[in-house]
Amino acid sequence: MPTPFLSIVIPAYNEEQRLPNTLEQLLTYLQAQPYRSEILIIENASQDNTYQVAKEFVKEHNNDSLPITLIQEPERGKGFAVKRGMFAARGEYRFMCDADLSMPVAEINRFFPPALEVFDIAIASREAPGAVRYNEPAYRHLVGRIYNTLIRVLALPKLNDTQCGFKCFKAGIAEDLFKDMRITGWSFDVEILFLAQQRSYRIIEIPIHWYYNPDSHISVAKDSFQMAIDIFKVRLKARKSGDEKKL
Repeated sequence: MPTPFLSIVIPAYNEEQRLPNTLEQLLTYLQAQPYRSEILIIENASQDNTYQVAKEFVKEHNNDSLPITLIQEPERGKGFAVKRGMFAARGEYRFMCDADLSMPVAEINRFFPPALEVFDIAIASREAPGAVRYNEPAYRHLVGRIYNTLIRVLALPKLNDTQCGFKCFKAGIAEDLFKDMRITGWSFDVEILFLAQQRSYRIIEIPIHWYYNPDSHISVAKDSFQMAIDIFKVRLKARKSGDEKKL
C-alpha cells in the first residue's frame, strides 16, 4: 500500500457523542484532497461507547483509498494515545487532531506543504497574531493564560500557545520526539515541544479560528494543578540529564 502523505491521529477518550461528526467532517474533507491520507482513531480507556461507535464508523467507511484504523490504548492518558498513534501512523506528515474538532477542518492544509516549507513541527495557536477565539468563557481564557505564562517562563519562552490540540510533525521528527516522551497526561505537549526546542527543531505557530466546546474533558482546578507539576518535572528532568540549554 502506498505511503500516505498525511496521517490524522485522533486520541479519543469518552467521545461517543462528538467523534462521529468529527470523523464525517474529516472524511469528507480528506476525500476531496489531491494527496493520500489515513485516519487513526486511538480509543483511550473510555468509559462510554467510544470504541463501539468508532468500530461501526470504521466498518462502514474504511477503504483502500483512505484507510481508517481503530486502535485501543488501554493505558489512560492523552499522551499515551497520541504516542501510540504517532508510531502506528505511516504518513510523511502526522497531524494530531482533537476529537472535538474545535478548529475548522479546512485549516488542516495550512500545517504542511505547500502552505509550509521550512519547518519541522507546526502547531495551532489561539494566541498568535491573526488567531480568533469564539465563545470561550473569560475564566477559561484567564486560566489558560496563567498556565501558558508558567510554560513560557519555565520551558518554552518563544511559543504563545502550546496546548491547542492540533499539531503536525514530520514523520521522522515525531518518532524521534515521542520515543523519549515520559509525561502521558494533558501536558505531554509541553514535554514534546521542550524536547523539540532542545534538539533545535523548527517550530512554527499557525494562528487559527478556534471554537470553545463546553463539553471539554479538562477539569480547570484538578488538571491545571497536575499540568503545573508536569512543567516542573520537564525542567527538572532536563537539568538532571545535563541537556538543558540556556533559554
